[in-house]
Amino acid sequence: MSSPTSGPLTIVAVHGVGHYDPRATAAQVRAAHIPRWTDHLTGGLGVSAARLDLDFAYYAPMLNSGCTVQGQHEPDELSDPVTRELMAAWLEQLGAPRPVTQGALTLPLRHAATWVAERFSLDGHMTQLFIRLFFQEVAAYLRTDDSPARLAAREEVALRIARHRPRVVIAHSLGTVIAYEALHAHPELQVELFLSLGSPLALPRAVFDRLLPRPVGDPPACLGTRPDGVARWVNIADPGDPVAIPPRLARSFTGIALDLTDSVHAAFGFHHAKNYLSCAATAATLGPYLGL
Repeated sequence: MSSPTSGPLTIVAVHGVGHYDPRATAAQVRAAHIPRWTDHLTGGLGVSAARLDLDFAYYAPMLNSGCTVQGQHEPDELSDPVTRELMAAWLEQLGAPRPVTQGALTLPLRHAATWVAERFSLDGHMTQLFIRLFFQEVAAYLRTDDSPARLAAREEVALRIARHRPRVVIAHSLGTVIAYEALHAHPELQVELFLSLGSPLALPRAVFDRLLPRPVGDPPACLGTRPDGVARWVNIADPGDPVAIPPRLARSFTGIALDLTDSVHAAFGFHHAKNYLSCAATAATLGPYLGL
């Protein structure tokens, strides 16, 4: 690991799902989130905001083209077959029962949300909203290898990294998938630390098997790899985070230096970016880069 420098630690943050704001420009969204992510990080580290120089990669518009703000009359089911397929793979990993109607597998969103909410002691309505939002955006990104949305989101992340030239890239949730692909697609981007938080990168069928580049090897020993330009990769997951499954990312990827678990928050706060950013494991990972 590189020694700390006298100046602020340069970081590019890559958000997860749920950040799309059609009423604001990209510059406005970035300007709003930079101080928030900085505050969460400095709160955990116990340092002033001046110690960090953070930029924010905002890719959400590329995955939400033509979408409107979500209202109260969302349909009960997921109509898109890719979105349903991804949700089914996720539920299988969680061990959810598979409902069958008239001999055909069905995937009612309400049923899935109720089961997940009961297992993890969550609010049922909020869980349904999260599942819908999460899998719609994941499907928008992973639908095909060469979709314009996937390329645009990946290149937006790569552009922020190229412009800001950070020592550290911190990505959360779906952002870990996009950052992983962006760093692979641009090996010229040299990053000292890739910190993935609450990552679904290893989720079979839904994410892992759709990654670019494809994991190599024969199942079940198929493995992804650390991007060439990344000197060190650290992953952090709350042990109760239903998005960061299966646990232990290092079982599915080579080159991960540390695969850490930390209970970041009770209730559904265990997947919120702010709780990952301020947790003890994140502070311990970033501290040496600040001379702490």
